[in-house]
Amino acid sequence: MIEHHDIQRIIDSYFTPRPLAHHNRSAAATVRVGVLGSHSALEIGYGAKQEGLETVVICEKGREKIYQHLYRNLFDHLIIIDQFADLVNPDIQEQLRDLRTIFVPNRSFASYVGYDKIEQDFLIPLLGNRYMLRAEERTASRNQYYLLDRAKLQRPHLFSSSEAIDRTVIVKVQERERRLERAFFFVSSPKTFAAAAAQAIAEGRIKSDDLADAIIEEYVQGALFNANFFWSPLTDDLDFLGFDRRIQTDLDGLLHLPAKEQLELQRRPQNIEIGHIGVTMRESQLERIWDAGRRFVDACRVEYPPGIIGLFALQGAITRKLEFVIFDVSLRIPGCPCVEPTSPYMKYKYFKEVGPGRRVAMEILHAIRDNSLGKIIT
Repeated sequence: MIEHHDIQRIIDSYFTPRPLAHHNRSAAATVRVGVLGSHSALEIGYGAKQEGLETVVICEKGREKIYQHLYRNLFDHLIIIDQFADLVNPDIQEQLRDLRTIFVPNRSFASYVGYDKIEQDFLIPLLGNRYMLRAEERTASRNQYYLLDRAKLQRPHLFSSSEAIDRTVIVKVQERERRLERAFFFVSSPKTFAAAAAQAIAEGRIKSDDLADAIIEEYVQGALFNANFFWSPLTDDLDFLGFDRRIQTDLDGLLHLPAKEQLELQRRPQNIEIGHIGVTMRESQLERIWDAGRRFVDACRVEYPPGIIGLFALQGAITRKLEFVIFDVSLRIPGCPCVEPTSPYMKYKYFKEVGPGRRVAMEILHAIRDNSLGKIIT
C-alpha cells in the first residue's frame, strides 16, 4: 500500500534543484499536470494552460489523434503506451516523475488501471484521494451508498432480490462485452424482471451469471441534475461548479419517437453516455444542493481521511416534493465539459469562467504558494 510519506518524498524531490535544468524557473513551473488521454483530459489540459501550467497526457496507441493533432496545443508532453494498464509500468512512472507530474484521476484511469494497482503500484502524486476511487463501485464495502447514508442524504431504496420488487426499479447489470460498462433495464415486478432479464440475455447484452450481482434500485421519478463540486482541503471551501445532464444512446433516439412507435419497436435502450448538456436550477433550490455537497464532504473526511479532495459529483433527481435524491456519485473529475460555459455558478463567485480543469490548476498553484502540496495529494 502506498503511504502518504512515499508520495511526499516524491513531491519534495520535484522542488530539489537539478543541474542545468529549471534553475531560472519558478517553483510552479517545475510541476506539470498529468492526465490519462480519455474522459475529461481536454478539460484538464485546457484548465492547466489557462493558469500557465504545463501538461502531460498519456495516450493509448490508436486513441492518441485527438490529443496529438487536433488539440495538441493543450498538451506539452505526450506519452503513448500500448494499453492504459501500462501506465503503472516502472519506465512510464519514471517518465512521469522526471516530468514532475501531479496526476489527476478520471474514470478511465480507475477503470483501465484498476484500484489495486492505483493503491499499491502507482507511485505518482495524485490530486485527490486515491483510496476513495474504489468506493465508486457499488460492490465495495464502504461504497457510495454507505457514504450517502453516513452523510444522511436521500438515495433510492435498494432491493436485495428480484422477488422483492414492488415498484418501478432500474436494474444495473455488467454488460456482456463491455465489461467496464453497465446495462440497464426498467421493470416493476418479479415477473417483468424475469422477462426483461431473459430478453437482455437473448440479445447478448448481459450474461446470466452476472444477474446475481445486479443492482436493483428504486427508480426516482424527477428532473435529472448532476451537481458538480470541488472541495479544497487548503481552505475547507466547497465550490459549486454547476449542473449538467447526460445524453444517452440509444435512449435519446428512442425518446424522440412518438409513444406508439416506441411500443411497436419493443427495444430496450442501452443508456450509453455519449454527451453532456449544461443546465441551471431554480435559485431557491441551490442552497439544498450546496448543503448536500457539504454533508457529503464532511462524511468523507470521517470515513476516508483526509476526505474527497478536489472534484466530485452527486448525480440525482429533484422530485415533485423538491427533494434531491442521489442515485450515483463520481469520486473524481466527473466529465462535464459543458459546465464551464453553460452553467454559470463559478462565474458568479470568481467573476470569470472557471471549469473543472482550471479549478484543479488553481488549487495546485495555491498549494505551491503555501508550500502545502502534501495536503491535496495522496
